[in-house]
Amino acid sequence: MTLAMAISSIVALASTEKVNPEVLKSFSTEFNSASEVKWTVAENYFQAEFTYNDQHLFAFYNTTGELTALTRYLGLTEISLSLQNQLKKNYKGYWISDLFEVAKNGDTSYYITLENADSRLVLRSGGQDWETFQKVKKS
Repeated sequence: MTLAMAISSIVALASTEKVNPEVLKSFSTEFNSASEVKWTVAENYFQAEFTYNDQHLFAFYNTTGELTALTRYLGLTEISLSLQNQLKKNYKGYWISDLFEVAKNGDTSYYITLENADSRLVLRSGGQDWETFQKVKKS
């Protein structure tokens, strides 16, 4: 949940002077051909938003320069047919407002935000099935 909130709420855009040198070193090693890099500095993490291999990505680093998560937005057709079918079957009347992939500690998860007039659902999948991650009633 923290990761999802971090992506949707930017704390402060930062120049590279405010980014920990270990983070910058790690980033340049991992993504040496990245372009359009924008940094966000928060209390316990650094976020790089950038383009790499024609993809728009977000990399999250801890204060020691360790890459803790890599995320990217997806289109519906970029997830498995099984997950697509579950959405069509179980969430009629909802529209998709957000869909992204999170790679963390060797695992990949998908998060999708579905909305209707009354509620917002965030679902999570490790690849097989969707589970409710967060549910919010709209006012």
